[in-house]
Amino acid sequence: MSLRVFLQESPRAIILASETHALLFHHNPYDVIPSSDGVFSKPSSQTSVTKCVVEFAALDSLDLSTYRSLQASGVHGTLGLINLGADTFLCVISAATRVAIVRPGENVQKILSVEFYCLNKDDYDSYTLDGADPFPGSYSGSTEQPYSHGLDLQDNAIDHPCIELKKILSGGTFYYSVDFDLTNRLQDRLSEGSAFDIDSLDEDFLWNGYMIDSLIRFRSRLSKKDRNILDASRMLTSAIRGFVMTVTIFAAASPLQSLKSNYPSTLTILSRLSCRRAGTRFNSRGVDDDGHVANFVESETVLWHPSGLCFSYAQVRGSVPIFWEQATGLLPNQQKIQITRSPEATQPAFDKHFEQLELTYGTVHILNLMSATRVGEVELTARYQHHTQHSPLNRAIDSEGPSEHRLIQSHFDFHAETKGPSGYEAAGMVRRLIHDRADSFAYLLCDTIDQPRGNSNRSEKPNKAQSTVILEQQGVFRVNCLDCLDRTNLIQTILSQMAIELFLCHRSERATADFWMRHSSIWADNGDALSKIYAGTGALKTSFTRHGKMSLAGAIADARKSATRMYINNFADKGRQNTVDMLLGRLVEQHPVYLYDPVNDFLDSQLQERAHEYTTAETIDIYAGTFNLNGKGANIKQDLSAWLCPWLGAQNRQPDIVAVGFQEMVELSPQQIMSTDPSRRQVWEQAVKLTINNQMNNPKQEEYVLLRSGQLVGAALVVFVKSSALKKIKNVEGSVKKTGMSGMAGNKGAVAIRMDYANTRICLVTAHLAAGFANYEERNRDYRTISHGLRFQRNRSIDDHDTVIWLGDFNYRIGLSDDKVRRLIQAGDLGTLYQNDQLNLQMVAGHAFPFYSESQITFMPTYKYDNGTDEYDTSEKARIPAWCDRILRKGNNLKQSEYATAPLRFSDHRPVYATFRCTVQSIDEQRKDELSRSLHETRKPDVTHARANGNEKTQEDHAGYLSVAAGLPPASSDRRKWWLDHGLPARSQIQPPQSNMMLNPMRPPNPFTATNESDWIMVGRSEEPGGSERRISTSPSGIRSPLQPPDRKPEASGLMSTQVFSKDLLASPTLPSPRRSSTASSVRRKPAPPVPKKPPVLSKSGTVPSNGPMNATEHTPTEDSWNGDHDSASFPAPSPRKGSGTSTSQAGLSPFTGENKGRRPPPTSFQSRALPTPRGGGGRGSGRGILLDQDDEGAQTIPSLQPLRPQ
Repeated sequence: MSLRVFLQESPRAIILASETHALLFHHNPYDVIPSSDGVFSKPSSQTSVTKCVVEFAALDSLDLSTYRSLQASGVHGTLGLINLGADTFLCVISAATRVAIVRPGENVQKILSVEFYCLNKDDYDSYTLDGADPFPGSYSGSTEQPYSHGLDLQDNAIDHPCIELKKILSGGTFYYSVDFDLTNRLQDRLSEGSAFDIDSLDEDFLWNGYMIDSLIRFRSRLSKKDRNILDASRMLTSAIRGFVMTVTIFAAASPLQSLKSNYPSTLTILSRLSCRRAGTRFNSRGVDDDGHVANFVESETVLWHPSGLCFSYAQVRGSVPIFWEQATGLLPNQQKIQITRSPEATQPAFDKHFEQLELTYGTVHILNLMSATRVGEVELTARYQHHTQHSPLNRAIDSEGPSEHRLIQSHFDFHAETKGPSGYEAAGMVRRLIHDRADSFAYLLCDTIDQPRGNSNRSEKPNKAQSTVILEQQGVFRVNCLDCLDRTNLIQTILSQMAIELFLCHRSERATADFWMRHSSIWADNGDALSKIYAGTGALKTSFTRHGKMSLAGAIADARKSATRMYINNFADKGRQNTVDMLLGRLVEQHPVYLYDPVNDFLDSQLQERAHEYTTAETIDIYAGTFNLNGKGANIKQDLSAWLCPWLGAQNRQPDIVAVGFQEMVELSPQQIMSTDPSRRQVWEQAVKLTINNQMNNPKQEEYVLLRSGQLVGAALVVFVKSSALKKIKNVEGSVKKTGMSGMAGNKGAVAIRMDYANTRICLVTAHLAAGFANYEERNRDYRTISHGLRFQRNRSIDDHDTVIWLGDFNYRIGLSDDKVRRLIQAGDLGTLYQNDQLNLQMVAGHAFPFYSESQITFMPTYKYDNGTDEYDTSEKARIPAWCDRILRKGNNLKQSEYATAPLRFSDHRPVYATFRCTVQSIDEQRKDELSRSLHETRKPDVTHARANGNEKTQEDHAGYLSVAAGLPPASSDRRKWWLDHGLPARSQIQPPQSNMMLNPMRPPNPFTATNESDWIMVGRSEEPGGSERRISTSPSGIRSPLQPPDRKPEASGLMSTQVFSKDLLASPTLPSPRRSSTASSVRRKPAPPVPKKPPVLSKSGTVPSNGPMNATEHTPTEDSWNGDHDSASFPAPSPRKGSGTSTSQAGLSPFTGENKGRRPPPTSFQSRALPTPRGGGGRGSGRGILLDQDDEGAQTIPSLQPLRPQ
């Protein structure tokens, strides 16, 4: 679909229009901008930060009579907006050509030319950028330097700020698609269905992410209807950089001869270059602190057959993930390599890199091709091996299943192996090194159902088809040499061939010589393209890659490329690196473009304020239960009502949703962990259904129906709902994620079911994590794998829900000896046990289940019992008792009422259950649409009138975006906060009138409240006669501007005036304890957050029985009292208890509740500084800034770190 671009001279505006709708851009500068130190000031003409007003409207509602067309041939979409200096430019794709068809209806376009249109001035309207050579085909096959930095252009084009950006974007290395998500491999986007969801783009490979981000955020604020229209118009495009090409395989040469078809197959290569550490050869090496490496490329081979069968195989390359640099030089292979960090300082970044790879691809096999004799490469290889050996992924897992490593490294000295008479043919010996691992990694194989057969024009989008996954790829090879170019591309060609051979072997097929020739040719083109991006020339050794042998002409071409690389790397790469950084928004002086929509922003805010007019709330009950069956099924007829029907007691409230999770439904033997038998799950489904329906004594209670169930080998999740609730439930989906044996086996993993209950998104997850006492890091990794990798349709993740409940056997243990744990159980000291619970500690440290909460545990450890008894394990293994079976929750609309266990004894676990009250929202879409149309009709004429009169600065349109007074920032809003603009901190420049003055702590918190208090007070003894205090006001009486404390060192000594520090002030919890010197620094300390009421776990006298379980009642703080955003400096320091060594880091409990609040990982300072447990009682110590409990002698205090409110 071709788009048109229109320009209006005055007032200046640009329209990007489809056949029915248009995006309208017009420029408006900020009145003030944040400088590098956060101070707001008037912009100068050279440094003005610009803001654009954008609107999305029907084309027929715009008057185009004052506009002229800028592109007679039309454009293909926009790459976004960019600020260069004081100017804002809109980038559009002016020329593109189709280069690939991955599957029917999945077309890929190569960008041939782009144009930049300035939004705020007409200075560049007469400039041409033809010198940028928008059609790179003329030199695409050349090894000459494609960047001349404007030296061959006309003088009038040199001054255009976008000339270098145009050259790089028009260089033939950028690709886009309007049909599918090009940033994700086929295996990751199958769950998205047929829809192209711009929200699921992988930002690691989105090269125009900086430019398109403001438009994507603008899109998110549109109504669903307008958002769908904008997506259908294909105005917003997502571009990758790398290489994409499709070659046609005619029917006679197709390797799948058993699938009879007269239509051709296709072979496609998609290489996606990461933009995270992008750059040129000697300017971008190694890893950064976020785990991103230079020249990281994901290469995917896709083979499609007209029958609908599709094969995909992915592999990656990237620089050695340690901190190293290499200086340029004029002699080949003489550039010195320098490792810039110690092994200890490198390991965290190394681990981040491979943990991310493991989350995305599964097991990672490193194939290192560097030389074992060349200076520099030897040192890199040694360090590479050192970090691999110390990586947590390289440790074998001690579990019930086979041991496994998730990170494997192999070294193949490419130069040494190919030095003999066989030459590069000897590179094939790498097959023996990786054959077994290649078989275990497998490949993606999917089949398309209802695929139109025989469609000769594959570029046309077919009818909606559903892809069925037959096999998934379970791991990835990470190949590297020094530059990750020539040697790497040759080895990756062999890996791709091995994967296709494995696929054909499974089907008893063989490929023809013609097919392999096409395969080698396309991989040689891939190597050339990636080498030009990174090194400036085509790849070496491509003669062998194309033809299977090295010719004299090929050797001469390699020598010429090496010389060209030397010149480019020494004299041109600095400019190329600067252009890449400019495109990605990494230059220091760059600021993003801010977009404001006067219509939809107004509608969005008004609809939120008036949500009560079209939204109703309803409270439902949810039951969640989990049980590890230990493979026992003989006692399935046992009465389960004590576990499944706790609501029959005092509450007698029938839950609307019943979710039951099972683990180890079958014995996890090596023969069973690779397959799923549904028969056992179906038996348990029936048992649960009979139990919950047969216990209804009240005839008014409703019958439960099975909504959906899912199974992964021994783990299963079944969800029942009341029959009356079915009409409110929609979009029910299920998904599973394996984590056993690096994702290849289902002995460990998760099963999830999601639904929309009215307009509230609910997700239920049952999980069985890695076993073993010391394997808590593996359990953390399993959680991350499930949370990141488990996907529903349209690429929904677990976190994309309003309410999430996890239940299952998480396998976290208690970090004490067996004898001590059993003694504490005998004494009923659950508090000490919970202090040493691994899950509690990992949640507090932020390593697992961030933002999740767990109610107080009031029951004994649920594992491991002797079957049929209440005795903990008496076998030779003597397993340490632990709370393996847990239930966690996340969601502001969720309140937990019960958390308990049931006395079912036929397994070595005890079943656990929890009940919740959940508030769900129901939206009257018809009423919302009516209100939206009414507001739109009211707002649109005002905006249209302002636009027609050129009044783009009306205060109403720009409320919250423009300054109300010179020198002040614009007012903040829910969407925009001035102190966060451009990611810069805000800092006050106001200084006290005198060096011995500070802000008055007695001022009201609200600076606009009328008061007689002065702004400043003296620090230290007053110099005034009579010792009276001297007060100075710097603002009119009653109303003052908000001021920050002066940024200076605290006074060494000197007390404040007693008139300021009254007795009441000393008792205020917002001030530090008077035991310390009342210096200026102590007064400026951050006040403590609001303190919740005394938790009900303490008795009336403030003590707890020494041998009783904790009170089952849960205290949950309000959002006002604790929102997870306070830092450690906010906590008042509690006084130590005699003989108590309990600290925050040991107890691992929330400072305000007795439950584990995982809402936000605590700050480092809070983790490392041990705080003693508060004393019992409810009184406040005299003259102390902390709160104490009364009369705690002889009492055993529950190790909660809650500051208690005085009674």
